[in-house]
Parts: sequence; C-alpha cells; structure tokens
Amino acid sequence: MLFQKKIDRAFDKLHEEKEEERKRENIHTEEQLKSQLEKGDLPALIISALITILPVALLGLLALCAIGYFFFFH
Repeated sequence: MLFQKKIDRAFDKLHEEKEEERKRENIHTEEQLKSQLEKGDLPALIISALITILPVALLGLLALCAIGYFFFFH
C-alpha cells in the first residue's frame, strides 16, 4: 500500500495520545472522587441505586409475566 509507513506512524501517534489522555483523566477523576466521598458514601450510593432501579425492573418483569399469562392461558 502506498504510504503505509506514514499511515502506521500516524495511527501509532494517535493511540499514544489517547492513552496518555485516558491516564490523565483517570488520575484526575480518582483524586476528585476520593476527596469528595466520605466513609459511608459508597454503600449509600449502591443502596439508593438499587432502590431506584429495582422497582422499575420488577414492574417490567411483572408486565412481561402478565402478557405471557394472558397470551397462553386466556
């Protein structure tokens, strides 16, 4: 292929720049997260997510079961 070495160098440079950017973002994000969260915040976040998502998921499952019940038994 014509100019294959130049294309390879360009892609290598692009991948290196993306990796460096990800590393900088991860370090910055982790430092901010650790400085902002207190001791019991993570379990509280998990519990609140379950309280929010679980009822919606159960309603969806109940709706699917009801549709199946009425489709097969009525």
